[in-house]
Amino acid sequence: MAVTTSAAATNPRQRERRRRRNIALLFVLPALLLLGALVVYPVVFSAGRSLFDASGERFVGGENYSEIFRDPATLKAIRNSTIWVVVAPLLLTGLGLVLAVLTEKVRWATAFKLVLFLPMAVSFLAAGIIFRLTYEEDPNRGVLNAVAVGVHDTFDDRSAYPTARARDGQGLTEQPGGAYGTTDTVTPGTSVSLGFVGVAPDKMPSGARPAQAAASTAAADDEVRGVVYLDFTPGGGGKPGTVDPAEKGLPGISVEAVRDGQVAAKATTAANGSFNISQLPAGSYTIRLPAENFAAPYQGISWLGPALVTPAIIGAYLWIWTGFSMVLIGAGLAALPRDVLEAARMDGATELQIFRKITVPLLAPVLTVVFVTLVINVMKVFDLVYIIAPGPVQEEAGVLATRMWLVSFGGGNNQGLGSALSMLLLLLVVPAMIFNVRRFRRSGA
Repeated sequence: MAVTTSAAATNPRQRERRRRRNIALLFVLPALLLLGALVVYPVVFSAGRSLFDASGERFVGGENYSEIFRDPATLKAIRNSTIWVVVAPLLLTGLGLVLAVLTEKVRWATAFKLVLFLPMAVSFLAAGIIFRLTYEEDPNRGVLNAVAVGVHDTFDDRSAYPTARARDGQGLTEQPGGAYGTTDTVTPGTSVSLGFVGVAPDKMPSGARPAQAAASTAAADDEVRGVVYLDFTPGGGGKPGTVDPAEKGLPGISVEAVRDGQVAAKATTAANGSFNISQLPAGSYTIRLPAENFAAPYQGISWLGPALVTPAIIGAYLWIWTGFSMVLIGAGLAALPRDVLEAARMDGATELQIFRKITVPLLAPVLTVVFVTLVINVMKVFDLVYIIAPGPVQEEAGVLATRMWLVSFGGGNNQGLGSALSMLLLLLVVPAMIFNVRRFRRSGA
């Protein structure tokens, strides 16, 4: 009788548990179907497709996987992905930690965090376009190079005549390095007229004056006089090699008297282009106009060139994700026991010692989660690389995700190799994901 009563009591409990399990399964079923359709099926299909050739008709086994490590472009992508995984998460975690600690001491901490977190609201497409323009090499368009050129020109005077060139047949010869020198030597007591072309009238310095008066001035016995002028008459007319009334001098040009390869004396042209090199010993000299008079203007840094394109894109990634890292680490920092920090201060510990020996060790679990999450994210980075890197350096900046897309859809049309690359990317991401899930479970327990 007792056994029958116990069984009767058990059956309703079992039925209730079964009913609850069925209800839970009913609610979870749509998510499972979506997971299967959007995750499981593509993974299984890609794994199978990676074993076939580009056409998908011939079984090639592991040939696509071996091709990954024979293709130079794919090896560059693996190298760049390694750089991303090593550099970006470390920098982001470090920046987030430092900013989270510093914002605790700022009066307007909430506003500061909001400003740093705002880039997370910008799509990677928009961020890529923003930084593509920011890194533009033309200083008239690229912000960074505009700043770089401004700073450079503050400390190093730029040439006023980068496009100037000597008129042919007028006694000037271009020398190695871009300098110009007189074809024939001159002696003290003579005057020379050095005509140039290639300077647009609107590019002439505002203080330039007519050169004719300077050309008519005679030289003393111990000096060489001359004029450097624009041998071009606006509106036409004029005679080549002759200083005409409407032709202006080129002010600010450095002129040197060279003898036996050594500079004996130098001068700078005045507003009308005239110069006077005085107190010259007797002898023969070459009049030289150094290359810096005609050097091309400083154009800044080639941010998107082969050498700097990957660091430049990582910089854009840091701009977007620094706020994310700071907010997560800041949340962990807010949960730290304040009595420990106050006790350390009362014992005489400096803020740096507290940061190194107390704050960082206590935040280690949070820092680990942030770091691993960022590792997973950078392994999949695609948008920024594809948008920011110009076409000629796409291969130099490519990562596994961009290489996978280019091989499969961007002209390679080899979805077998592309599927193999996707499986390699999955194998690299899964361990980090498992590690993160276990960390979350342990922290929840």
